[in-house]
Amino acid sequence: MPEGQFKDGIAGGRLPTDQYAENFSDLHPPLDHHEALVESDRCYFCYDAPCMNACPTSIDIPLFIRQISTGNPIGSAKTIFDQNILGGMCARVCPTETLCEEVCVREVAEGKPVQIGRLQRYATDVAMAEHKQFYPRAESTGKSVAVVGAGPAGLAAAHRLARHGHEVTILEARPKAGGLNEYGIAAYKSIDNFAQAEVDYVTGIGGIDIQNGKALGRDYQLSDLIRNYDAVFLGMGLGGVNALRAEGEDADGVTNAVEFIAELRQASDLASLPVGRRVVVIGGGMTAIDAAVQSKLLGAEEVTICYRRGQEHMNASEFEQDLAAANGVTIRHWLQPRRVIAENGRVSGIELEYTAMNGDKLAGTGERLTLVADQVFKAIGQSFVPAALNGSGASIELEAGRIKVDAEGRTSLANVWAGGDCIFGGDDLTVSAVAQGRDAAESINRSLTQG
Repeated sequence: MPEGQFKDGIAGGRLPTDQYAENFSDLHPPLDHHEALVESDRCYFCYDAPCMNACPTSIDIPLFIRQISTGNPIGSAKTIFDQNILGGMCARVCPTETLCEEVCVREVAEGKPVQIGRLQRYATDVAMAEHKQFYPRAESTGKSVAVVGAGPAGLAAAHRLARHGHEVTILEARPKAGGLNEYGIAAYKSIDNFAQAEVDYVTGIGGIDIQNGKALGRDYQLSDLIRNYDAVFLGMGLGGVNALRAEGEDADGVTNAVEFIAELRQASDLASLPVGRRVVVIGGGMTAIDAAVQSKLLGAEEVTICYRRGQEHMNASEFEQDLAAANGVTIRHWLQPRRVIAENGRVSGIELEYTAMNGDKLAGTGERLTLVADQVFKAIGQSFVPAALNGSGASIELEAGRIKVDAEGRTSLANVWAGGDCIFGGDDLTVSAVAQGRDAAESINRSLTQG
């Protein structure tokens, strides 16, 4: 295997050039027309559909599948977009195995659910390829709404507000819109620049102005938005990174997994990305899996995920865990980081402590283990950074470190709503953020048109 080029002691370009394209190809290739018809025919079209109840956006799944089975993918796409305007991305990244497909009657009876996610992708891809816009804008209301963040929650809110005839300005801190859909998911889950294609589709309704490079607290204050717009929706996601709380974690080579995934997603040449030979990922969620699998696909020789609890406690689904194992990633449980070992300022290993449950609390056992590592990824979750909200004006109420909202997404400030990961109760799922953005937009519309 070629040594490749080194950057900060970590090699890039370890694989044959054509291997990168193969490694990062579509995880779930799309169904063709015949495959979609065959798969849709497996659905029982349950009247009291458990799959629909399990969908955070409440898509009428039996209906959209029936529409596919009768040769009407455009009608199927409309059924999906009626509830979830980001249905194309959700079809790619939703953990369907723990949502709609887990409760599918076929899964319960046979252990093989209807492939709801792939059918949803089939229908939405057809509609997007034909640039089919289902929702003409209502007559202008003369009202304006500021949306902070162009992630799933912000985009869903903006689209629904534009449908109702409001003028929407999205203020996005990053160079591109899309949020985690653009920067935060594994490259093999969303290929061919799909996140940007979806942004274009969503904004194709008109009346939505996205301004990139505009960060709350740096370029403008919340009080400015409250003063200049009729309503505000906060959907800025999470910006903080949880610490390992391990000695020496500031050593070179200890990296936030989200930043690594973002860099990979934006890279024009995967062969140029540096990756360690022996990589350790700390965490047990989807981000940990994404970072670990992609490290292996970039050419890392050994990749180990260390999680402080047992397999049954991991936030990553069983499918994701199996995906990691299939790609040669080792997952070790009941280990927590204690010390990053560094040589000349750069990570060379990590010392971990075995853990166990002491009653209902997790505790270290005192027994320790050292793993050789030249790269360590932190994937133990992100935190909300509220400082940007408090630049001026009244403070917004928080709960457990995130924005407190009511059932309709209203915050403690008048004319300010919020949704997505920045709110208390956000669960790091694109589909949930879409539902919260959509529902908050409906609440905003009622307030602006009935008040």
